[in-house]
Amino acid sequence: MKRVLFALLAYTFTFSVSAQVFNAYTPPTQKPPLHGKNWMAITGKPLAATAGAMTFQKGGNAVDAACAMIAATSTMWDVLSWGGETQAMIYNPNTKKVIAINALGVAPTGATPEYFKGKGLDYIPEYGPLAAVTPGTPGGIMVMLAEYGTMSLKEVLAPAMELAAGYPIEAQTANAIERGKSEIKKWPYSTKVFLTHPGEEREAPEAGEIFVQKDLLAMLTKLVETEQAALKKKKSRKEAIYAAYDRFYKGDIAKEIARGTQEQGGLITEQDLANWEVKIEEPMMVNYKGIDVYKLSQWTQGPALLQSLNMLENFDLKAMGYNSSKYIHTLYQVMSMAFSDRDFYYGDPYFGPEEPMKGILSKEYAKERVKQINWEMNDAKIGPGDPYPFEGKVNPYSELLKQKSQASLSAPDSYEDFMRGFLAGTTSVQTADKDGWVVSVTPSGGWIPACIAGNTGIGLSQRMQSFVLNEEEGPFNVVAPGKRPKVTLTPSMALKEGKPFLSFAVQGGDTQDQNLLQMFLNVVEFDMTIQEAVEAANINSYQVSSSFGNHESIPGSLLLRNDTPPWVQKELIRMGYKLRFDDRSSGPINAIYFDWKHGSFWGGSSNYGEDYGIGW
Repeated sequence: MKRVLFALLAYTFTFSVSAQVFNAYTPPTQKPPLHGKNWMAITGKPLAATAGAMTFQKGGNAVDAACAMIAATSTMWDVLSWGGETQAMIYNPNTKKVIAINALGVAPTGATPEYFKGKGLDYIPEYGPLAAVTPGTPGGIMVMLAEYGTMSLKEVLAPAMELAAGYPIEAQTANAIERGKSEIKKWPYSTKVFLTHPGEEREAPEAGEIFVQKDLLAMLTKLVETEQAALKKKKSRKEAIYAAYDRFYKGDIAKEIARGTQEQGGLITEQDLANWEVKIEEPMMVNYKGIDVYKLSQWTQGPALLQSLNMLENFDLKAMGYNSSKYIHTLYQVMSMAFSDRDFYYGDPYFGPEEPMKGILSKEYAKERVKQINWEMNDAKIGPGDPYPFEGKVNPYSELLKQKSQASLSAPDSYEDFMRGFLAGTTSVQTADKDGWVVSVTPSGGWIPACIAGNTGIGLSQRMQSFVLNEEEGPFNVVAPGKRPKVTLTPSMALKEGKPFLSFAVQGGDTQDQNLLQMFLNVVEFDMTIQEAVEAANINSYQVSSSFGNHESIPGSLLLRNDTPPWVQKELIRMGYKLRFDDRSSGPINAIYFDWKHGSFWGGSSNYGEDYGIGW
């Protein structure tokens, strides 16, 4: 009897293991999916998701909740501040269209290649006031709220103001302050806010300590007071919010931002702040097998995902098998091509010359690019293509393109420094409501160690480092006053049969559209649930040039999850890849799937970080 039982157990175990190998792309998830029928709120910190839930419970829509969550995450330094940038996509159920919000700051007066080279710099600094573009997040919140929300600024900022008055800081942020204190001490206003125990061995707050930001609270109070005064004068909700907007960018707050920045060596002027404005734009879109996928335009890296989909549409990915060596190789080569085009051709669409996005996103260009794939080995010298013929034009940078295509990609001196920038995190925000509003946001900028602008409590953005100083590195992305840098931040949305299908975003620097591309394919090609899709094993290519620091890359370097089968590893090594491993490789993806069959939302938040959400 014992022998029979042992044999049965052995058979059951063998079958179980075989089934798991066969269904390797649908393992049990470490987090349960979120469910809701009225609303969904997902972001990088539980407290910030609670801010969204509080807003929904008070009757707000998905835009109101998203604004409250951005404000909360900015106040909690997750991993951004009020001086950063906000880029969003909004689905408007009334017009049935996707709207793009461009709340990215611009390079200030005096920010020229000659200025930085005159300081002996090859690249714009990673930290400090010289890395700062003008603050965009306050404007982004107020424009989104005024145009598409339903609540007052006072109601939406209430959770953030309560956090600014004092909240129990979590270990991740507290320890980041301690690690970054040598930089923080260079800036007096940052020292005052962050180093709550000056002179002690640990000068940063402890985990769980009540972290108070008096200057930030005073700034937010000024915005609310301005709005409320306008309402008392019988101004409309929208007009009152824009009155607060004007105080921030043209009033006493702007004056203190400019003064405090310049005192510490920065360039931002009052006129820079007054001239800046949020742009409401048309997003870019491609159709992938009947699904319309939307991204922000070429001032972000978003179109690289769209271009990748155009190329991948030419293959039977499902037949290759999820994360087989052929599938991984195909993804790696396609992403290398799309991102090399990103590095060379993307930039601020409000500055000439016009970027060749029509050609880059054409199906014909995609077919031409995939013809160049080497199916036997990794091509470590993949460079940008020439999309101009696909829009009937001649490439004005043909000589630069030739140099770029012939150049060897340079590896960094320090792998640790490279990875810190390449994976630079921020947060993401996903909201949806029963009336059909959907919001996807990737706010960022002003991460720790941040330089705080005077007595405002506002941590300045470090986004100017994403510019280049030399035309050959990216002719559309050379720094200039009033220009927006090409950023990695990239919220996403997909519609199927004219209705929301997926809303998704992730933090993580240059890995963002790599991870989002694979998550999308996990759902569409490999039939994963949204929680399975956000936790599933992804690959990351470090052959992509970093948008941070010295803009380097590691040709052939490939991140795999630890449980990648040895036979897949062996084949990839044979193809010339340099393998690196991690126990989690999905990135902190947040996403909402719209279940029209049952009239509900599925929320997914990966097991990579602290991100999570609430549904109802």
